[in-house]
Amino acid sequence: MINAVRSELLRTRRKGVVLGWFGLTILFTAMINMVMAQVVGSSQAQPEGGPGVSFPTLDEWQAADGITAGLSSAASMYGVVALSFWAIVTAGDYSSGLIRLTASAQPDRVRLLLGKVGALSLWTAAVTTVALIANLLIAPMAARSADLDVSAWGQDVLPTLAGAWFNLFATLLVWGVIGLVLALVTRSAAISISVGVGYVLVVEAVITAALDTIADWTPGATLSALAQGGTSSIPYGTALTLGALYTLLGLGVALTVFKRRDITD
Repeated sequence: MINAVRSELLRTRRKGVVLGWFGLTILFTAMINMVMAQVVGSSQAQPEGGPGVSFPTLDEWQAADGITAGLSSAASMYGVVALSFWAIVTAGDYSSGLIRLTASAQPDRVRLLLGKVGALSLWTAAVTTVALIANLLIAPMAARSADLDVSAWGQDVLPTLAGAWFNLFATLLVWGVIGLVLALVTRSAAISISVGVGYVLVVEAVITAALDTIADWTPGATLSALAQGGTSSIPYGTALTLGALYTLLGLGVALTVFKRRDITD
């Protein structure tokens, strides 16, 4: 298994993919913090977010754990990027024909797929770390630009950062597995990304507007709650459990499709 993961790490270490993923993560981190400083800093009430974005209140942002608020606010944006790159890497094996070579070299398809999941999980952990570091550098500058008092940010720093890192990583891991499943089913990165982006921007918004009773239990809402460490509607334990179930279900579907489907068709 270690050799399978190492092999996938070498194959996925493509400059365009890595720089694109890391670059978009840093860009979204800067953008969400700057926008949040202006929107949240001008209102004591809960600001309205946009598709895939939820802003904290001013009091929440100025609290001790407010230094990581940008990560949870942009969690769905990070998630779509993670979904996209997991899908690109997975579907790229089919479009390039590389899947035939790797399957010949490693006939055990379960080990082959789990090696890819392991490698992409490590890249996701690295991206999460980059997002956290970027947020630590950008958030104070954004707060100063809005003349906000963030003196509480110096309290309980290590537990706050560790919790934020884990929650974001767990969230991105679920999004990535969704991208993996879509890519294995469609064998197209474009379709997988379109479905992921369309769900976040359109489908979930329609579901939320039409069915209030399940609005807080949709995947996007659940993963957003997980990134925030729980909300009043979805407790942290529930969000974490549902996230784990989404991951296991997605991996089950992916393994079934990958094992039973002919890779040459």
